[in-house]
Amino acid sequence: MLSVRDLRVEFPILAGVLRRRVGTVKAVDGVSLEVGRGECVGLVGESGCGKTTLGRAILRLIEPTGGTVTFDGADVLAARGGALRRLRRRMQVVFQDPGGSLNPRMRVGEIIGEGIAVHRLVEGRSAVARRVGEVLERCGMPASAAERYPHQFSGGQRQRIAIARALALEPEFIVCDEPTSALDVSVQAQILNLLTDLRRDLGLSYLFISHDLAVVRHMCSRVAVMLGGRIVEEGACERVIARPEQAYTRRLVESVPRAVVRRGREMAAGGPKGGTA
Repeated sequence: MLSVRDLRVEFPILAGVLRRRVGTVKAVDGVSLEVGRGECVGLVGESGCGKTTLGRAILRLIEPTGGTVTFDGADVLAARGGALRRLRRRMQVVFQDPGGSLNPRMRVGEIIGEGIAVHRLVEGRSAVARRVGEVLERCGMPASAAERYPHQFSGGQRQRIAIARALALEPEFIVCDEPTSALDVSVQAQILNLLTDLRRDLGLSYLFISHDLAVVRHMCSRVAVMLGGRIVEEGACERVIARPEQAYTRRLVESVPRAVVRRGREMAAGGPKGGTA
């Protein structure tokens, strides 16, 4: 479905009073990547390695410096006007922080309904409102949430609203940009399960960006490891995690927290009989 070839994103380094260009930062440096139909591919790496920039460049939220992005046979970087609008409907994004990605001055119904109206998926206010209610309920929120503002919800509920906004346009591919990293651990599993259910039921494809290999292992069949704007290792998720080839990948795997069960101090010291670990 998605094919990325030699994608590059460079930002100028400006200095002096006249803000002259003195150098270049290569945020994404020749990345190639593929995502199949119905597949969830993980993209992992430390903060600042270029993961988010890559995701935004694929969607043309940032204009790439070079390379190609092909979606279902269409050249994304060459698309203009109506062709680009149609591609944007089919390719959506869920950002990391729902508090920053949802307009605080708009009601939830307006936030979700805006895209529906722009792309003319349905005609008339009542039809848009009905569609908003349906997609909210599909994401585990009541239809009545449409009448409220984002600040009136918890972080997990706001992320469900952000997912509903992306889902409202009936996309085929979604960039999930660390969608759980800003949430409490107890809420993360609920959002991950929701994304898994949506992918299974609707046949969605995901590029799942994260710095957490444990989350990627739960969500993805394949994973690409990114370092310094480049992909340094790629393969089946279980293989990469169990038998990493690169030293950097091994360090990422070793950084994943593991549950350790220890005996209590009383037991270790020969405490009361009948005690349990």
